[in-house]
Amino acid sequence: MQLNGLTSPLTDQQLSLLQQALAGMSPLQISWVSGYLAALSQTGAGTGDAPAAAAPAADSATLTILYGSQTGNAEGVAKQLKEKADAAGVPADVFSMGDYKPNKLKNEKLLAIVASTHGEGEPPDDAEELHGFLVGKKAPKLDGARYSVLGLGDSSYEFFCQTGKDFDERLGKLGAESFVPRVDCDVDYDDAVAEWIDKVVAEAKSLTSVAAAPVAAATAAAPAASQYNKKNPFAASLLTNQKITGRDSIKDIRHIEIDLEGSGLQYQPGDALGVWFQNDEALVDELLALVKVDGNAEVDGKSVRQALIEDYELTLSYPGFIKAVAEATGEKSLTDLAADASKLRDYIADRQIIDIVRDYPLELTVEQLIGALRKMAPRLYSIASSQAEVDEEVHLTVGVVRYDAHGKEHMGGASGFLAERLEEGGDVKVFIEHNNNFRLPENPETPIVMIGPGTGVAPFRAFMQQREADGIEGNSWMFFGNPHFTQDFLYQVEWQSYLKSGVLARMDVAWSRDQAEKVYVQHRIVEQGAELYQWLEKGAHVYVCGDANHMAKDVHQALQTVIQQHGGKSEEDAQQYLTELRKAKRYQRDVY
Repeated sequence: MQLNGLTSPLTDQQLSLLQQALAGMSPLQISWVSGYLAALSQTGAGTGDAPAAAAPAADSATLTILYGSQTGNAEGVAKQLKEKADAAGVPADVFSMGDYKPNKLKNEKLLAIVASTHGEGEPPDDAEELHGFLVGKKAPKLDGARYSVLGLGDSSYEFFCQTGKDFDERLGKLGAESFVPRVDCDVDYDDAVAEWIDKVVAEAKSLTSVAAAPVAAATAAAPAASQYNKKNPFAASLLTNQKITGRDSIKDIRHIEIDLEGSGLQYQPGDALGVWFQNDEALVDELLALVKVDGNAEVDGKSVRQALIEDYELTLSYPGFIKAVAEATGEKSLTDLAADASKLRDYIADRQIIDIVRDYPLELTVEQLIGALRKMAPRLYSIASSQAEVDEEVHLTVGVVRYDAHGKEHMGGASGFLAERLEEGGDVKVFIEHNNNFRLPENPETPIVMIGPGTGVAPFRAFMQQREADGIEGNSWMFFGNPHFTQDFLYQVEWQSYLKSGVLARMDVAWSRDQAEKVYVQHRIVEQGAELYQWLEKGAHVYVCGDANHMAKDVHQALQTVIQQHGGKSEEDAQQYLTELRKAKRYQRDVY
């Protein structure tokens, strides 16, 4: 039997019945039937081989999950949502915004957006194109679409969760309707995320009218996850803590080696290590004395003192602490400060929690103190090693935060713990934070350009270890900068060895304070612009690691200048050139 030129396996009677059934159907109904029959063909239903599975939804009933992630947190949340949706029988697809074509938005009916914010309220790299599309003139009307947004951010920054707010505002203005209100998450986001996911899945289930079906009938079993993760970190031991800046350096940078033996943890160059640290006991004791709280009192199943050491943020201040203490105590000066957002941010800029309590030594109850504090968040460090080289170790390059303010010396929480308080052989709880947005090219012969001043050198040490293990020579170019050649050339011997062996083709350095005029990596990029542009034209991948607020912006502008000058392009065309590099995953940044 022929049907539109195709040979049909149906009998004449079956084909006649099928044509009669389809004759009165709308395109949407036909799409649904198509999906239903596809599911039956996959499960064997209707042949006596297996029980029938529930019919899949049409495209309009699929929950599309989009994430914009700089370090992997938003990606992790998006995948949690996908797992919950699968378990509930809600059809869902998950995409990085960097892999999603913006013009597909007009076809979406059910959206979940997970977006982090970095810098001064800026979207992460993989979200830039979609973010720009939504605020531009080409954004489509989205009448009939439903959406929900979860933003990830840090309330100690002025533009808290700004990217999530932007997506929420634009989707609403384009006609889409929120089916679960936007949630803005601080660094301690686990509980808020879990609640949002439950609400999204429940609402999506009611909106899609798809009966729950056993996931195993349609999907293969996922590979077993590692035993150790952010919520269940591995108790590793410190092997090495070595200062790698000179005695007279203005920086204190440590090379840290940690033993992962027995953990089974695996990482790739470009990944980060999450570190759960402990607060300084002396800092905790002073805080307890100032607020007149008994450290032996119990909270969360442990003493208040131990909880403050292990579980709460003390070295980063945030507006919420002052607002909570002002509300709890009624202290007028604190209430006035909390009411002025600009003054409040100026006040907390260089203050830790202990500084605020020193300024306002108010008596608090255990509940008031714990209620005002934020749960501790792990610190993420770019991994400075490849397992091809170090096996069951992980190496870090840690800049120790140490500064004087308000008559006292201050130290960073995690860097102070790793550099000063953790003894060799001591335990540190760690996990791997995978970063698929910062990866070596799939083809190891592809040229790479690495730009990493200061501790931004860390992932590029891992890159070099990996390329050496893979037997790759040349096609690699490093830009490094720091204040002084004699004091601050991090891993100098290793870089010279890579140059000598040919694993590293060339290295350009910038010592900002070795001459009257300051010279930074962005200046070297412009100086070497002609050759750098040739590398780009030959397919080189560009990687940038380090400070987001200044260095990354200056480097971006330098790259644009190179493309304009040596590619003969306008400013707009040079910007588009960089955009295309980013979309092709040839321009990747790990900035903080």
